Amino acid sequence: MTEWSYTVKVWKIRKREYRKPYQLRWKVGIRPHSESFLTLGLAEARRAQLLLAASKGEPFDVESGLPKSLVEKQRDITWYEHARNYIAMKWDASPGNTRRTLAEAMASVTPTFVKDTAGMPDARELRRALYSWGFNKNRWNEEPPPEVAKTLAWVERKSLATSALSERIRIRAALNALAKRLDGETAAAGTISRKRAIFYNSVEYAVEADLLHDNPLDRIKWKAPEQVAEEVDPACVPNPTQAAKLLAAVREQSPRGRRLVAFFGCMYYAATRPAEAIGLRRTDCHLPRRGWGSLTLRETRPRSGTAWTDSGEAHEKRGLKHRPRKATRTVPIPPELVALLRWHLTAYGTAADGRVFQTARGGLVQDTGYGEVWAEARSRALTAAERTSVLAKRPYDLRHAAVSTWLSSGVEPQLVAERAGHSVAVLFRVYAKFLAGGDEAANAKISARLKRGE
Repeated sequence: MTEWSYTVKVWKIRKREYRKPYQLRWKVGIRPHSESFLTLGLAEARRAQLLLAASKGEPFDVESGLPKSLVEKQRDITWYEHARNYIAMKWDASPGNTRRTLAEAMASVTPTFVKDTAGMPDARELRRALYSWGFNKNRWNEEPPPEVAKTLAWVERKSLATSALSERIRIRAALNALAKRLDGETAAAGTISRKRAIFYNSVEYAVEADLLHDNPLDRIKWKAPEQVAEEVDPACVPNPTQAAKLLAAVREQSPRGRRLVAFFGCMYYAATRPAEAIGLRRTDCHLPRRGWGSLTLRETRPRSGTAWTDSGEAHEKRGLKHRPRKATRTVPIPPELVALLRWHLTAYGTAADGRVFQTARGGLVQDTGYGEVWAEARSRALTAAERTSVLAKRPYDLRHAAVSTWLSSGVEPQLVAERAGHSVAVLFRVYAKFLAGGDEAANAKISARLKRGE
C-alpha cells in the first residue's frame, strides 16, 4: 500500500567531484531522498518539478520520494493492457456466460480509447477480434489468424494511456458506444445496464491499481437512451389453447419432437428456464399417479460455447440463476405435466447421470435442436397470420405463458415470483402488463368486500 505525505523539504543543489556532479536532495516525511545529474540544468528542472508539485498540494510517495502525478505517470499503462488485466482478474471466478459478457463490454468501449483512427480496421472486424481473441483469456496462448493479429496489433499501438480516462469527454464517448449496437441501433436496456456496470468496475480496478485518482464515471451525468420498459409483450405469449396446439405439434412432427414434448411442457406448466429443464434429474421429480406433483430445481446447464468454458464443453454445470450455488426451487406441477413426464420416462428412461432429458445419443439437449423442432411446431399449429407475428416466436415464450397464466388465475404475485425464480420486483417490472390486466377483477373483489362491510 502506497504511503503518502504532504511534508516535503527540498534543499539547494550541491556540486560534488563525481561523474554526475550535481546532486539534488529532498525529504518526504522523515525519509531522505537524493538524485544526481550530469548537468546543472537537469538538476534544476527536477528541483522545480518537485517544488511545483509541493506548492500545488500534491501528496508525495514516501517510498520513492516523488509526487503523485509522477508516480502515476510511471505506473501508467495503456487502456488495452489494463482491460486485459481486468479480464484476467475476473476470469477464474466467472462462469462462461459472464466471461462472454465481460468480453462484450470491453470490446464495446475499447475502440473509443485510441489516439486516432488512422488505419482503423472495419468496426465489425475490430469488435470481433477484441471479443473473440483480445478479451478471451482462454485464447491468449493461441496463435490468432493473421488478420486478427494485425487488428490487435493496431489496438496495442493506438491505445491511450489509462490515465486519459480522467477526461470526462472520453468517458462519455465510451458510454455512448456501449449503448449502441454495431448497426447503430440502440441496445436493449438490460444490455446497456450490464455493460455499464462492467465498465464502471473496470475503472474502479484502475483506481485500485493507482492508475487513476478516482472513478470519473462518478463525476459525469449520463443518461442511457430512452428505452422501452423490459416488459413481456402480451403478443408473444400463447394462450392455453394455442399452447396446447403447439405441444401437440411438437409431439406429432417426428421422433425428435416426441422426445422433446415433455421438455417444452416443463417450460409451459412449470415455468422452467431451458437450462433448468436440461439439468432436471429423475430424483428431483415427484410424479404421483394422481393429482399434482412437483419439480425441485437445483441445477442449470447454460450453454456458453466451447471458447468460454474451462472444460472446453459448450454447456456448464451451475446452480440456479441469481441464487447461491446450493439453493433449490420447488415448483408444484399440474397433472398434465405429471402425465407428460411419466410417459417420457417410460419411453426414454434417463441419461447415465440421471438427467430426464437427453438426445438420442444420450447427450445434452441443444438449443439449435429444440429450436428447429419449435419452428416446425409453429408452422403446423399456428395460422398464417400468427406465424408471421411474434406469437410464441421463441420456446422461452412458454415460460412467459406459464407466469401469465398463474397471474391471470389469481395466484398471489409473491407466490408466482417464488415459483418462477424471480424477485417480486423483477416480476412487477417484466410482467407489468399482465398484472395491470387484473384491475377489473381486483376492483370487483374490493367492491364485494366493501358491501359486506356495509
